[in-house]
Amino acid sequence: MVTRSRRELIGDAVRTAVLLVLGVGTLPFLPLWGDQTRPVDGWAYALVTLTALAAGVRARPIGSFAATVLLTSLYLWLGYPYGPMLVCLAVATYTLARQVRLRPALLTGTIALPLLLSHLLAKGPVDGVLALIPGAAWLVVPFSIGVTRRLTVEAAQRQRADAERRVLNDERVRLASEVHDIVGHGLAAIQMQADIARHVRTRKPEQADIALAAISRTSAEALAELRTTLATIAPDGITRSDALAPVPGMRRLGDLCARMRESGIEVDLSISGQRRTLAPAVDLAAYRVIQEALTNVAKHASDRSAAVRVGYGTEELTIEVVNAAASNRDLQEGFGIAGMRRRVHDVDGSITIDPSQQQFRVAVSLPA
Repeated sequence: MVTRSRRELIGDAVRTAVLLVLGVGTLPFLPLWGDQTRPVDGWAYALVTLTALAAGVRARPIGSFAATVLLTSLYLWLGYPYGPMLVCLAVATYTLARQVRLRPALLTGTIALPLLLSHLLAKGPVDGVLALIPGAAWLVVPFSIGVTRRLTVEAAQRQRADAERRVLNDERVRLASEVHDIVGHGLAAIQMQADIARHVRTRKPEQADIALAAISRTSAEALAELRTTLATIAPDGITRSDALAPVPGMRRLGDLCARMRESGIEVDLSISGQRRTLAPAVDLAAYRVIQEALTNVAKHASDRSAAVRVGYGTEELTIEVVNAAASNRDLQEGFGIAGMRRRVHDVDGSITIDPSQQQFRVAVSLPA
């Protein structure tokens, strides 16, 4: 059973009161004309009152409309004068078209129309047919307005739902890309350090201890960064006692390169131009692009080295990551490369990924 809100109940009460005042209040002043020959009496007041009460209920639009049509038809068949009580019929018709799906609403209105207009046919074939047009207007016009309003509201609701769905999907993609970059980079570094520890554990146990310490440090950093990312979607679940990682950005580029060097990747970092604060979205995109490019070197390249060039221009930030290993296969773009492209395009930048026979090159230009 649907529970109605207080606002809806108040709205129904106000609408019913207005219809009562309009219908009952004007009854004594309605003149008799045409075939309406019965003067206003107690039955007229009762019918108008019941019609207003029926039309004021929106919770059951079909029942409200049916009761309003029956009472209005009885009122007109008894020969009472036309008047504002027909507004009750228009209100009930609008409510029917506005709240009920088109097919059942149209069927209900089609059944009610002959009943409502049946009193007009008593005038004769000529006068009765001519009177059908203005008589039918009391149903057709509010029905059309109600259907139009319903379709407009439903279209707006679909647009809002589509917009919310797009925002949710974009946020899911953004979060998935963040998690991929954090976890993928951390696991790649951990795997390389674990391989080092496995190969030197008997011959150079002290080197294995260094690799294990790097694994511990890398995993802790990745876990803290992952927790920071997840805090953006569940801030209430993160307490002040939780250790959160610093926000990723170009200021942490040195730490990123140092971590990759510990993992066995020779990183040649070169920065030109005057360093300055970037927009947060650009700062994060630049860092993540370099991180993903270096992670790909760790996971896929035969030459364990990369050259990273960062240039701070007056209007743009340029990034180039080059791995000198030859590419003997076609580029298969996975989630990481797709994430790089998305990040760059989201900040109105440009990206070029060039897997040639001599090197693998990632070049990016971002607005600074």
